[in-house]
Amino acid sequence: MAYTALYRKFRPLTFSEIVGQDHITRTLKNQIIAGRVGHAYLFNGGRGTGKTSAAKILARAINCLNPKDGEPCNECEICKGAINGSLTDIVEMDAASNNSVEDIRSIREEVNFLPTKAKYRVYIIDEVHMLSTGAFNALLKTLEEPPEHVKFILATTEPQKLPATILSRCQRFDFKRLSNEDIIKRLKIVCKESNIEITEGAMKIIAVLAEGAMRDALSILERCIQDGENKIDENKIRDLVGIPQTTYVHRIVEGLIQYDIEKVLRNLDEVLKEGKDITNLLWEMIKYTNDLLVYKTTKNLEIYNEDELKNIENLSEAVSKEKLIDLVYKLSELESDIKYSNQKTVVFQAGMIKLCSKQMDISANLEQRVERIENYLRSGGGAQNTRPVVSTSTQNMYANQASNVRMAPSTQSKPTNITTKQTAKPKKTFSSKANEYWPQIVNELKQNGKIVLYTNLVGTKAQEINDMVLGIEFPNGMTSFGKTILEKPENVREISNMVSMACGKEMQIRYINQNNTVHKISQTEDIQNLANESDIPFNIIE
Repeated sequence: MAYTALYRKFRPLTFSEIVGQDHITRTLKNQIIAGRVGHAYLFNGGRGTGKTSAAKILARAINCLNPKDGEPCNECEICKGAINGSLTDIVEMDAASNNSVEDIRSIREEVNFLPTKAKYRVYIIDEVHMLSTGAFNALLKTLEEPPEHVKFILATTEPQKLPATILSRCQRFDFKRLSNEDIIKRLKIVCKESNIEITEGAMKIIAVLAEGAMRDALSILERCIQDGENKIDENKIRDLVGIPQTTYVHRIVEGLIQYDIEKVLRNLDEVLKEGKDITNLLWEMIKYTNDLLVYKTTKNLEIYNEDELKNIENLSEAVSKEKLIDLVYKLSELESDIKYSNQKTVVFQAGMIKLCSKQMDISANLEQRVERIENYLRSGGGAQNTRPVVSTSTQNMYANQASNVRMAPSTQSKPTNITTKQTAKPKKTFSSKANEYWPQIVNELKQNGKIVLYTNLVGTKAQEINDMVLGIEFPNGMTSFGKTILEKPENVREISNMVSMACGKEMQIRYINQNNTVHKISQTEDIQNLANESDIPFNIIE
C-alpha cells in the first residue's frame, strides 16, 4: 500500500473533528439541519486551518443519504464515493493552475446538467484569489444565480484580492488561527493512533513552530519519525528543524543585554559549528527576547522547563522593558537585512557587534530618554521644582501686544513728509517689544512641559528681521543636539505659532547663530545639562 502523509491520513471527516473552528462548524451544521444551505460560500483563513477539509465535509453532508445532526455518515454510497474521489458530482478545482476564462466557461457549461448520483453538484474552488480578472467576470453571473442543483464553495488565504462583486455573492466564514492548546490536543490523538511516543515539551515546540497551522504541525511531526524511531523529545525536534539549543540562545541574548561582545561571538561560533541556520537562530533570538518581555510583564510562560524559566527570571530582572522592546525591533531589522544579503554570516556578525556597542545604544535612545522627561512634566510630575508662570497674565500680555500691533497703522496714517522718512523706525520699536515677550514665550514652553525646547532657547534674544520674520539670536552659539531639536518641523511650527499669537499676525522664525559655529558636546553631557538647567528633579544615570 502506498504511503500516506500524516496530514492526509488524519484529515477530518466530520465537522466535530475540525480543530478550533467551532464558531463555523456549528453554523454550518445548523444550516444543514434546518435545510437553509446557501448557494455560495467563501472560506477564508490562513494555511492549515481547515478550509478545504470543511469544504469537503460540507459537500458530503448536503449530499449524504443518512445525515445525522448535520454531519455526513461517511458510510453511504455518496459519502464513500466522495472520499475515494470516484463521485463526479463533487468537483475540486485548484484556481492556482486553472485560472483562465476557459476553465470557468467549462464550469458554466457543466452547471446546466443535473448531477449523476448526488442531490447537488458541488464545486470546490481552492485558492480562488488566483483567478484572472476575466475568469472572475465569467464566474459572476453563475455565482449570483446558479441552478438549484449547484453549490459553490470558494476557499482563499487572501480575500482582499477578490472583487467586491464576488464577495457580496457569498456567505463568508473566517477561519481563525489555531491556538497552541488546540494543536497539542490534536497531536495527542494523532500520536496515540500512530503509536508515537512524544514528550509534552516536544508537542509544545511543534505547536509554536506550526504558527497556528495544523497541517504544518503534522508535517513537522512526520519529519521527526522518518528515522524509524517513534520516540520524539525536544532535542530531536531542535536537531531536525535546525533550531539551536535554548542554552545557546539564552547566552547570546544575555551577552547582548550585557554588551558583552566576546560572549555573543563565542556562543555564536558554537551554534554555527553545529550547522544551525542563521535565519532560525535569529528567529529564536527574537522569540526568546519577546518571551523575556512577556515574562517580565506577566510573570507567566508555558513552553519552558523549570531550569529555563529560572534563567529567564534572572535575566528579566537585570534588564528594563524598554531595552527588551528596543532589542526586539533591532533584531527584527537585522532579520530583514539578512534576508536580502548574500553574505548572511558577515551581516549577522556585524549586526551583533553593533548591538553590543553601548555608545551606539546611548545615541539611539537619547531622544527617547528626553521624551520621558517631557512626559513626566506634562503629567504634573516635578511641578514643585519648576518656576511657575501665570498663564492668564501671559495671555493678557499677548492680547495687549496684538492690540498694539493692530492699532499701529492708524497712528501712522497722518500724511506728512516726516512720517515717510521715519517708516524704518518701527523695526526698532518692534524689536524692543520682541525682547519683552520673547522671554515670556520661552517660559511658557517650560510651563507647558516643552523642556527640550526651553533648555535650548534659554539665553536667546529676539529681533525683527522684517515685518514677517522674527530672528532668534544665539549669543553663545548652538549645540549640535540643540540644532537637531530646534530644526525639527514640528518644533519650528510650534514656536512660530506662539510668536504669531504674541504679534497678532502671521510670523515666521529664523535662527541666527552669532558665533556662526555649532558647539559639539557629548550627548550624555548634553542631556545632563538639560536636566540641571531646567530645575527638574532628574539625575541622568548611565
